[in-house]
Amino acid sequence: MLARGATALLGLLVLLGWETRAPLRPLFGAGRERARHAARNLTLAVLNRALTFVLFAGLWAGAAAWAEARHFGVLHALALPPWPHTLGALLLLDAWTYLWHRLNHRVPFLWRFHRMHHSDAQLDVTTASRFHPGEIALSGCLRIPILALGGIRIEELALYEGALLAVIQLHHANVALPARLEGVLRWLIVTPAIHQVHHSRRRPETDSNYASILSAWDRLFGSFRTCDDPRTIRFGQDGLDAPAHQTLAGLIRTPLGPAR
Repeated sequence: MLARGATALLGLLVLLGWETRAPLRPLFGAGRERARHAARNLTLAVLNRALTFVLFAGLWAGAAAWAEARHFGVLHALALPPWPHTLGALLLLDAWTYLWHRLNHRVPFLWRFHRMHHSDAQLDVTTASRFHPGEIALSGCLRIPILALGGIRIEELALYEGALLAVIQLHHANVALPARLEGVLRWLIVTPAIHQVHHSRRRPETDSNYASILSAWDRLFGSFRTCDDPRTIRFGQDGLDAPAHQTLAGLIRTPLGPAR
């Protein structure tokens, strides 16, 4: 847990520095405005981390231990050696994350929570931490049966979570990878140019590019979409731009607003 926190902090600092020195889009407002924006998003990260630790860490560990003790779940039933088992667990978790993300866009009740993430009109690395506690709680509950049914070990979940955080910090950041590197990496992982399309205000673009780590899920299930110039994308959600919606209290109240 401590190592993961240190890695997350290091990634945040590196990407904040990259955004400051070579942003893809002009930095918004003055330094104070950027600091307030980061403070709101990172406060949500702290709240969600506490929620996860208090409510779900023990339940996830218990579900994984229960499945392993009984050889229950897909991966335990296959009796795979350690490395193939871990690879299978990472693939199962990433496939579930893709499905869960897509459901958050398709199911109106789930979208009420998830749209808070999309209401950030100033996409940067801190947006990777901007999720509603209600969405985190729903995701945490559903992860319990996923761990058991998949036969996923708790250390494999920890490994996936670490990789997930690193990739989502990168693809939310206000940066551009060198064109050649971007062209190669996008065949493997979700890059900033891919994920920025997902944060567009245009609903056909919002409802695309759901993958979190492996970009193959979008290609496989027909939800992959590109943009010739990501700098032209307008981020945010119509109806949620007013300052009252962008305070910490306003963000928490997002699910209570009118359905859109």
